[in-house]
Order: sequence, then structure tokens, then C-alpha cells
Amino acid sequence: MDEEYDVIVLGTGLTECILSGIMSVNGKKVLHMDRNPYYGGESSSITPLEELYKRFGISDSPPESMGRGRDWNVDLIPKFLMANDLMGMFEKRRFRKFLVFVANFDESDPKTFEGVDPKLTTMGDVYKKFDLGQDVIDFTGHALALYRTDDYLEQPCLETISRIKLYSESLARYGKSPYLYPLYGLGELPQGFARLSAIYGGTYMLNKPVDEIVMEGGHVVGVKSEGEVARCKQLICDPSYIPDRVHKVGQVIRVICVLSHPIKNTNDANSCQIIIPQNQVNRKSDIYVCMISYAHNVAAQGKYIAIASTTVETSDPEAEIEPALELLEPIDQKFVAFSDMYEPIDDGTESQIFASRSYDATTHFETTCNDIKDIYKRTTGSDFDFENMKRKQNDVFGEDEQ
Repeated sequence: MDEEYDVIVLGTGLTECILSGIMSVNGKKVLHMDRNPYYGGESSSITPLEELYKRFGISDSPPESMGRGRDWNVDLIPKFLMANDLMGMFEKRRFRKFLVFVANFDESDPKTFEGVDPKLTTMGDVYKKFDLGQDVIDFTGHALALYRTDDYLEQPCLETISRIKLYSESLARYGKSPYLYPLYGLGELPQGFARLSAIYGGTYMLNKPVDEIVMEGGHVVGVKSEGEVARCKQLICDPSYIPDRVHKVGQVIRVICVLSHPIKNTNDANSCQIIIPQNQVNRKSDIYVCMISYAHNVAAQGKYIAIASTTVETSDPEAEIEPALELLEPIDQKFVAFSDMYEPIDDGTESQIFASRSYDATTHFETTCNDIKDIYKRTTGSDFDFENMKRKQNDVFGEDEQ
């Protein structure tokens, strides 16, 4: 503790662990602390199943039909990672023409614009150009481009086209799905990035209480724990460590459902993501369902875990999530959780304290990745360059060892 670091990171959620790994690869001296005795924070995976029952205040033990408790790894906040031929999925000619336009679109080649100005033409006007119906627009904007509201329709189309290209390229990379999911649950991801940080000299301390954020002249200078002070130039943390520097922006309801069957009308898929667009259910926010199963080593043989989530809009959030739960029936056991969402009250450039945003209701990492890139730019003054990070790792390990 009694040392000086370039960066101290508090909390081992995925956002914090990725940033810790990046900073270490970039040559920063990093200290990473967590008050909890485990990795993951809000994004941890709970095992065994008995622990999940305890966490949600269920006094009864899991029934024998659930299998062995240690076979379960249940994500508290499920997310799929975008991996990086849409054509076979869609039969409508107009949508096919639209997808061909997106696939051929090249921001540096005006010949591919087909009369569209990517910086001025709104996405709503692009949909009109291809005469797409409302259901197709809902699907494209919310399932492919992963927007949470329809505000994007009035914005220049370049960002949306880039998002759709990412989806299609990710789908083409692995064939059946554009998403990746780690065996044994998302709790493995923070640990993986923690190991990356350690390889590059990062120091980790779990089960380490944080007594005080030490400030001098309005700037952070260290973190005090158990009578010792670790000094730093910058601090990155999740909102729970600095409640006076964040404000509540909403609430999420998540319902973890244990099933003995795949979700209906999904071709008996072992995993899937369902997005119910906001205006299909007269809401302001989409409703999400993420389903994984025994095939991912997160449940006992023959069992499935589906997590439904949405942003709370009324005083009866369980009624709001009901359209998703109806898709999952019959449900063996469900666990209902509410999470407040927080955002930092400033950009941190003055205090050099950079808080991450709470995880939202989405079942993908789009908003988390944006938060990571935003914090990186504010802490370093430059955009995150993934290729440069890969080159640095190659210099250490060689391409074949990564």
C-alpha cells in the first residue's frame, strides 16, 4: 500500500478490470482493489446454486430436480459480447436491398452512398428510401443496431450504418450468432482481464476495505485503507465507491428464471437473445431476454437460465417485465432483483476521479464498451486504439502465445 501508483482502480466489475488491463499494458503502474473477497462486483457469477437462493432470501434449499449446486454459475447481470450471411436470414426484397447497401457502404468512397449523405441524412430518411415497414425498422434499430430508444431515427445515419455493419461482420465471423459468451459464466471475464493486468505488473488486493479517498487541492492523491495510504495520480472506480460524485438516473428490474426447456419458437436453441422493441409494448424502453444453458457450463444437465430485464418506468415494474416472462413459461424458479443506475456528476478531469456507469438493462456490451472507451479517453486524452494494444502484447508474448 505504501507506494505511489499511476492509477488506482476500485472495484473488479468488468468495466474496471478491462480498464485496469489496458492501463497496465500501456505501461502504467496500477493498483487494483476491491472491498469484496471475489472478482466481478455487480457482474459476478454466483455459484453454487445454494448461494443464489441465499442471496435472494429464499430459505428453502434448491430441489433435487435442479441437480448439483456446483454445476450452476448464474450471472447477476447477463451480457453477450459482439464477436466482430445476413442475407440467408431475410427474404423480403426491400430489406435485402437495404442490407446490400449497408454491406457495400464505405465512408471513404462516395460512390457507395447511393444518394445518402452519411453526415446529414437521418436514419429515418434512409428507411424511407428503402421503403421499410415498421416491424423491420424496429428489428433493425433495436436488434441489429442495438439502440434502446428511437431517438436515432432523427440523427445522421452514419453511426447506425456502422452498427449494422458490426453486427453483420460479427455474424459472418462465426456463422450462427454474432455474439460470444464465456463458458462458466461472465464472472470469468473480469478475472481474465485481471490476469492480463497482473502479467504487466498490476497489483491486486481483494477483500480490502476502502476507508477514504484522499484529496489535496481538489485532486485525488491516494486511497486510504486500514491505516495505510496508497498514493496515485488518477482513480478509476465503480459508483459505489464515490456516492457523493454520482447521481441516480434510473432503475433496472432483472428476473433470473430457471427453466427445464428451451424458449419456445427458438428452434430449441441452447442460447438466444430476445429484444422486445419499446413501441411493440407501448413503452419508452426495450425489454431484453438473455438465455444460456447447460451447454455453457452454467447450469445442471438439461437446465436453462433466462434473465429478463428492462428499465423501470412505472410503480409496478413486475408488470412491465411480464411480456418477457410470458415467453419463458413454464418457469421452475425465478429470482427478482432491482438495481439503481448511477452516472458520474462530472467528467473527472478536474479531480482525476473517473467513475464508471452502472450496468443498464441491455443484454449486450454495447453501452459498457462505450463507457470503457469514454473513460479511457478522459484519463489519457486519446482514443483507445485496439490495434496498438495488440501490437504491445505481441512485443511481449509473440503472436502465437496470446
